[in-house]
Amino acid sequence: MKSAVENLNPTRVRLTVEVPFEELKDSLDAAYKKINQQVTVKGFRKGKIPARVIDQRFGRGAVLEEAVNDALPKFYTEAVNEAELNVLGQPEVDITELKDGETLNFTAEVDVRPTIEIPDYSGIEVEVDAVEVADEDVEKAVEELRERFASTSPVERAAQDGDVVTIDLEAKVDGEVLEDGVASDVSYTIGSGELLDGIDEAVKGLEAGGEATFASELKGGSAAGKEAEVTVKVTQVAARELPELDDDFAQLASEFDTLDELKADSRKRLENMKQYDQATQAQERVLEKLLELVEVPVPEKLLEDEINTRKHNLEHHQLGQMGLDLEKYLEIQGKTVEEFDAETKEAAVKGIKTQFVLDELVNKEKLNVNQEELTEHLMRRAASSGMSPDQFAQAVVEGGQVPMLVGEVARGKALAVVVEAATVKDTNGEVVDLDDEEDETESATEVVAEVTDGDEASAEEKPEA
Repeated sequence: MKSAVENLNPTRVRLTVEVPFEELKDSLDAAYKKINQQVTVKGFRKGKIPARVIDQRFGRGAVLEEAVNDALPKFYTEAVNEAELNVLGQPEVDITELKDGETLNFTAEVDVRPTIEIPDYSGIEVEVDAVEVADEDVEKAVEELRERFASTSPVERAAQDGDVVTIDLEAKVDGEVLEDGVASDVSYTIGSGELLDGIDEAVKGLEAGGEATFASELKGGSAAGKEAEVTVKVTQVAARELPELDDDFAQLASEFDTLDELKADSRKRLENMKQYDQATQAQERVLEKLLELVEVPVPEKLLEDEINTRKHNLEHHQLGQMGLDLEKYLEIQGKTVEEFDAETKEAAVKGIKTQFVLDELVNKEKLNVNQEELTEHLMRRAASSGMSPDQFAQAVVEGGQVPMLVGEVARGKALAVVVEAATVKDTNGEVVDLDDEEDETESATEVVAEVTDGDEASAEEKPEA
């Protein structure tokens, strides 16, 4: 076999392959064997039909077609390996010449990873928000904890803001009660905004036994997005009573003995959260600066596939779970289709560039992923997906997605290397020291996973004739 490579552009090549006919022998033998098992000829046992009879009855062309389909992937792979190409996705194969007994010639056009030069990134500088926790932030956190320990007691009066009402609901669309539009004994806190638009105004002022009807657009269910006539009946009104903010509350709501200790712990927790957010912000901004430094051509077919994948995931997974279609989602977001398409393309380009640049850094810095790092990342991905680690791991293995997770961790480590070399200052002009290497790698991995959106440029794939 002989092969040659022609660069069509920085991200696409054409392979020209010439295969001597004798190298098709194994595939021809396999073709005759396969046809033998599929057909019957009177006078011959199944599987024992001579090749000359198959040629006469079914045509030599059918045998050649079967043999070429079997042989193409092998010869294509050999040509790719010989040229040391890093291919992306399926090739477009064209058989240019097939002479029985003489030769098989074909071309294969395929996208390849572009050659990327990583410049010196040590001069990158970014600014992030300062870690500052105000007294008001602490008070708000303690108040939210206090809300969780509120008690309720029934009252004989009209419902008002903050009360917890027990209600029955019935929703009609076009005068018909929906099968999934009836609910009983629903507990609802007035003003929480957790149910339908308009319900607060409807129940306020009602006592137990009171009833009201209002119009509201349904957020989910079989009639999601439609205008419904909703009847609400209040069966109980209960007032919420907040515990006193004192040492007894601290002992009830936490492991601390005093309210001051509880507040100090709340402050520390808020500082930790802001530090994590600060680290994430630093990684995102360093990544932006890094991408600005590197020229990265993006393969058109890969970009098209990535855009389609992102749209599919949004429409059929995220929006489907919320009972929305794309049209309704864009209406809620206040975006046109053109704006949505432009944003999706921009995000897809950034995801692909991020993957290419960080993969090159992984190779340049010789970064590896150990089992412990992969397991930790798998557990975090499982938690965010709502699956148990075992369920998620099984799905990953069955879907052949282990290389994708390994790639995410490796890219996270590459980004952490760049962040470590960069200068990060907060809005007060203070240098930020992101010195927890393990935490930095973990959060960097999450940043990379979010930007690339689980995207993994396809590895080498077999061609089809």
